[in-house]
Amino acid sequence: MRTSTSDGARPMQPRQGQIRQANESAILRAAERVFARAGFEGATMADIAEDAGLPKANLHYYFGSKRDLYRAVLDAVLHDWLSPLDAITPEADPADALGSYIRLKMALSAERPDASRVFANELLHGAPVAGPALQTGLRAMVVDKARVIDGWIAAGRMAPVDSTHLFFTIWAATQTYADFDVQVRAVLSQGAPLTAADQQRATQHVLTMVLRGCGLAP
Repeated sequence: MRTSTSDGARPMQPRQGQIRQANESAILRAAERVFARAGFEGATMADIAEDAGLPKANLHYYFGSKRDLYRAVLDAVLHDWLSPLDAITPEADPADALGSYIRLKMALSAERPDASRVFANELLHGAPVAGPALQTGLRAMVVDKARVIDGWIAAGRMAPVDSTHLFFTIWAATQTYADFDVQVRAVLSQGAPLTAADQQRATQHVLTMVLRGCGLAP
């Protein structure tokens, strides 16, 4: 059913927003894969459009240029990495909150490894595009959540740790399974894809190491 505006403007399709959202999501996921493999310079909008199964014109309609799309990919990755930190609040249980964050980061590394690789490559090149977001949004989030962890420590709810470096440790431990999966697969399965059991083993290891270090696990 079409809807129309009161001033007689062209009717709007109710599903237009859903279609746009689906197309943008498909383009972002395709761009993750292509940028991860070819880098920013090597990637082309034609390759991304082919991977997304959409006309190249759609990419320019939604994102304008390759650089705009690349920036959108980085923003989306950072958002997906940081939004789970919302669970780290003063009233939360430290083991539950940190454990949940680690599980989510490990799941992202397993399900969307290219997202991590794109971001790692950006950082290795000095973060020319993501730099401002790292120095503002990322830094503000870490400062805020480190303050929560310091509060847990002061209240005797977990062992003393460097709350800021705790995040660096978690990121390094979880993202290695995406960024260096070739190395991990070579050791664990002679290059074959990791199984669900492999991924569960890795997740449990990271959980145990981090939570024990925080005095939150036996």
